[in-house]
Amino acid sequence: MSLPGRLLNWLARRALVRFAIIGALGMPVDWGILQLMVHWGTGPYWGRVVSWLGAATFTWIGNRYFTFRASRARGASATAGEWLRFLAANAIGGLVNVGLYSVLVRYAPPPFSDLTVALVCGVALGLVFNFTLSRLVVFRARPSGGSARPDEPFQGPI
Repeated sequence: MSLPGRLLNWLARRALVRFAIIGALGMPVDWGILQLMVHWGTGPYWGRVVSWLGAATFTWIGNRYFTFRASRARGASATAGEWLRFLAANAIGGLVNVGLYSVLVRYAPPPFSDLTVALVCGVALGLVFNFTLSRLVVFRARPSGGSARPDEPFQGPI
């Protein structure tokens, strides 16, 4: 196997990388829904609420099948609960993200007070919080299904 192929194979076995890829794919979903909602007259704030819910739902589905498929919920009620836990976990991660960004912009010395550096730091810490909460609270191992193995290689959506 070629070096790029081995690198991609190694990355595909890392749950945090898969989680980050799904999050990155959620950004254009978020942007697109926001643009659509504002175009339809919701305004930027309600449009943002709807776009966040849409993007969070998109990333929840992606993580159910790409990152945490071995421990995803089964059945309608359990799946709905999993979705609600994912929204709550991501809201906490979002607060961490924006909180760190705000603290760095307001109080940190350069270069950490730079908007881009603060943004990257906030996104990185938010990613770690979201991944950890998703792993421990949202997609936790099911008692009857044995332990979850989020670092197993991706083998497709089914």
